[in-house]
Amino acid sequence: MLPIAVTGSTGQLGRRVADRLAQMQVVQRLLVRNPTRAPKLPRTEIVEAPYGDPDAVASGLSGVQTVLMVSASETPDRMAQHRSFIDAAVRAGIEHLIYVSFVGAGPAASFTLAREHWATEQHILASGLTHTFLRDNLYADFIPAMIGKDDIIRGPAGTGRVAVVAQDDIADVAAAVVTEPGAHRGATYNLTGPEALTLTDIAATMAEVTGRSVSYHPETVEEAFASRAVYGAPAWQVEAWVSTYTAIGAGELDEVSSDIERITGHPATPFAEVMRLVGS
Repeated sequence: MLPIAVTGSTGQLGRRVADRLAQMQVVQRLLVRNPTRAPKLPRTEIVEAPYGDPDAVASGLSGVQTVLMVSASETPDRMAQHRSFIDAAVRAGIEHLIYVSFVGAGPAASFTLAREHWATEQHILASGLTHTFLRDNLYADFIPAMIGKDDIIRGPAGTGRVAVVAQDDIADVAAAVVTEPGAHRGATYNLTGPEALTLTDIAATMAEVTGRSVSYHPETVEEAFASRAVYGAPAWQVEAWVSTYTAIGAGELDEVSSDIERITGHPATPFAEVMRLVGS
């Protein structure tokens, strides 16, 4: 049995996928930057192969037909890393690449990182690799990180809506696709939660689940950049943070898709349930 290659297993999403494949008794190979952080799972080989090292990636993908490519960490050179990985996958003879992308990926997307995802998709298409794109909405699991110490969610999202999605649901889809890639050749799936919520809705749910007085305060774009200046983050990172909210405000993240239920057989997890699981 040829192994399935999985990247990103030291992170939240990749680890979830690796765990599911192990439970399914799938032979897998984990390509990681730091082997000491990789999960120790049955039927699993760990290979040190950072995205930016094409020789290590090509070697790590040798003898593999299918690879799950979880997007690299947010860095200024992320696109270069993605191109390097994809080119190495072609050199290694990969037959099917599944890429974790973002809903609304496109050259004019409000969310800056969605433009990078589109550029990555374009490089995969140009490479000739058989592919599947998993376009995820914002992770519901990360919503608590958007709440300030004063229990306020601040951002220029207005009354826009976002169909936040559980990472567990995405992992279920990814595990289904990588184990039966032929059924998903050339497909693009939008992975979303079961409903599109305003940030006021999200704050109210957080308040109900946590017992805290969580609320949403709509900022202007100028206020958003100013309120985030205190973190001392580079300009590209601050722009990415702010554009998450402007994308919501522009209605670019409000689509609700049935792709999760269609592929996994179970409905997408409601936001409130995700928050209860995160807090448990």
